[in-house]
Amino acid sequence: MAETTTHVAEPTRRDFLYIATGAAAVVGGATLVWPFVQSLAPDAATVAAGAPVEVDLTPIAEGQIVKVFWRGKLIFIRHRTPEEIKAAEDVNVASLRDPQADSARVKPGKAQWLIVYGNCTHLGCVPLGQQGEYHGWFCPCHGSIFDTSGRVRGGPAPINLPIPPYTFTSDTKIVIGQEATA
Repeated sequence: MAETTTHVAEPTRRDFLYIATGAAAVVGGATLVWPFVQSLAPDAATVAAGAPVEVDLTPIAEGQIVKVFWRGKLIFIRHRTPEEIKAAEDVNVASLRDPQADSARVKPGKAQWLIVYGNCTHLGCVPLGQQGEYHGWFCPCHGSIFDTSGRVRGGPAPINLPIPPYTFTSDTKIVIGQEATA
């Protein structure tokens, strides 16, 4: 009967060097990649700039337009008068370039508050409030005209002034950058 022997190889210095070299390569690679991965994350100022903005509506007089910034973009908050609301509601929506009812541009029960982005949809200029044929906004750069609901009524602007995400937290406070949760 032949005797079978199992030979277990002892680790050699070469095996140790292979393992040590591999581990050093992994650590070195991670050290080189980590700053790149960290650079993809937004910095604290960027994160703070994207945070929702709370606005107290109490000091805004009827007929006044207030400008605020959210995420670096201009936002108009307009406290509309009953006459401005009626004028916006009485428009034949089918006659508009970008048909949208006034009721679709304001929150239910809060028709006096219109919140829109404050840049013309043509080339991004800042239109002047309470100007133009419809007493909404007028862009002096290229002649776009918006009504008291922020809907385009003339000029080269292709669409209405967009509505940012916002919600009412009370009758006198809104939060821009946050939609209402059901």
